Amino acid sequence: MEVSSSADVADLLGRTGYLAGAELATVTYLAFAMQRPLLLEGEPGTGKTALAEALAEALDLPLVRLQCYEGIDATQALYDWDFPRQILHLRALEATGGGSADGTVEEAEKSLYDERFLLARPVLAALQQSPAVLLVDEVDRADDEFEAFLLEVLSTWQVSIPELGTVKAATPPTVVLTSNRTRELHDALKRRCLYHWIEHPGLERELQIVRTRAPEVSQTLARQVVGVVQDLRTRDLTKPPGVAETLDWARALHHLGTSELDLESAATTLGALVKYREDSDRVKQALDQLLRT
Repeated sequence: MEVSSSADVADLLGRTGYLAGAELATVTYLAFAMQRPLLLEGEPGTGKTALAEALAEALDLPLVRLQCYEGIDATQALYDWDFPRQILHLRALEATGGGSADGTVEEAEKSLYDERFLLARPVLAALQQSPAVLLVDEVDRADDEFEAFLLEVLSTWQVSIPELGTVKAATPPTVVLTSNRTRELHDALKRRCLYHWIEHPGLERELQIVRTRAPEVSQTLARQVVGVVQDLRTRDLTKPPGVAETLDWARALHHLGTSELDLESAATTLGALVKYREDSDRVKQALDQLLRT
């Protein structure tokens, strides 16, 4: 699907229920047009991962997700060999005499590293399936060596497999990297990307998101929920609620038959909104004040 402007991006994302502001739509369009990775940073729950998912849906492209974590290495991102199938293949050769003669041993060994035994991990899969959307989620959890590996792949759009050769993407995938900023990423990786910091949405935009993503929730309840969440983000919470939690809370209240927020329904559904005991206690105190005003 052709994308020729930031307005096109905003429109396509909007059809999936993702409401992007002008700045985010513009940087996303530029990343697409310039074939540059898009690095999104921001607090958890601000819609970083959801943007990649919405892009894949809007452009009708496969979404390939690489979830980063402490200790991840290039092998876990690139490929591995299907060892059990290789063993079965070797036994089949032995049973049929295919690997018994001296002249066939080398051929038998080569056959173990046929492409059919290759297990493509996310980065290699994205290059093979391209055009695709490659989501590198929570890249800040990985270490320096993995960052260097990513930088090389994002610069060349190819990987080398010693047994098979080089795999190069015919069309570079659309790459979205997300970071919760648990540590600073290196400048070299940042220079390779277009950067955008995603803030929590303002009241009207978040209300629009709730109405779009959860149309079953009454307008009165949606506005009350968003108003409370907006206030809670200004308070000293261990983890302020993100947009995902706003949607979960609104839906939870709706499932209980609530059309207007009250103290009892709000207190009994806090598990959808906050995930720490200390936050729950603080929110209960705040709710009592907020709902009485």
